[in-house]
Amino acid sequence: MPLPAVSFEFFPPQTMAGSFRLWDAVQTLAPLDPRFVSVTYGAGGTTRDLTVEAVDALSRQTDLTVAAHLTCVDATREETLDLAARFAKVGVRDLVALRGDPAKGSGAFEPAPGGFAGSVELIAALAETGQFTLRVGAYPDPHPEAASPTADVDHLAAKIDAGAHEALTQFFFEPETFLRFRDACAARGIAAPITPGILPIEDWSRVKRFAARCGAKVPTWLDEAFATADRDGRSDLLAVAVCTELCSTLIDEGVETLHFYTLNRPELTRDICCALGLRPRASLQKVA
Repeated sequence: MPLPAVSFEFFPPQTMAGSFRLWDAVQTLAPLDPRFVSVTYGAGGTTRDLTVEAVDALSRQTDLTVAAHLTCVDATREETLDLAARFAKVGVRDLVALRGDPAKGSGAFEPAPGGFAGSVELIAALAETGQFTLRVGAYPDPHPEAASPTADVDHLAAKIDAGAHEALTQFFFEPETFLRFRDACAARGIAAPITPGILPIEDWSRVKRFAARCGAKVPTWLDEAFATADRDGRSDLLAVAVCTELCSTLIDEGVETLHFYTLNRPELTRDICCALGLRPRASLQKVA
């Protein structure tokens, strides 16, 4: 089985303990030589400054390629592009450009006064600067706001046409979900790489809540398997086995890159990567 190239997503810390946890997660996973690591941007722009600080710290203190998430929620066009310029100033040339989710409890997304109407406008403006590699989101299961069965594919095509270079998908639980989506994108004429997003299952109840919010279909067999594993104290073993099998099937179907949503808890992600045959390199700290 060929070895995949991997990337990892982290979220910015909001406490001192969170800062240590983020650094531990980076130290654990960076020796696996990721293509890049990304730092998320909270719903409603709630972690804007924290994201900048985390991206800056990782860029300065490691030799990793760091991608910053950037959304257009609750910000004018000028404010959003100014933030992109701040990232560029600290040497960040990779962005994950997303419409973003509104703050919890605030209802459906509404463009801010003077803000971007959505991700396509945001991507086009960022692409016009010529400064960034732009990655965008994609939905193998229908997005909760999708207006039709083809809406997610059509929307991804629009984002690629606007200047995006690669898509990172929402997580899913069965390989067929991604493979059908990949085929539909190919039929639509989308040639940009589409990297599957992988979520190691550390807490099944929590993952099911995530899935309900983003529209990811939960297979009955998986729900039953975790109910049994939780009762027997073997949920971590099941999580590694299920996720490794998912990744192995994708690789057998020609997938060359995987993007892991780590939730700043790196152990399962590390174990899955090792099960796939990836081996850590010795050092990732920048040399002065």
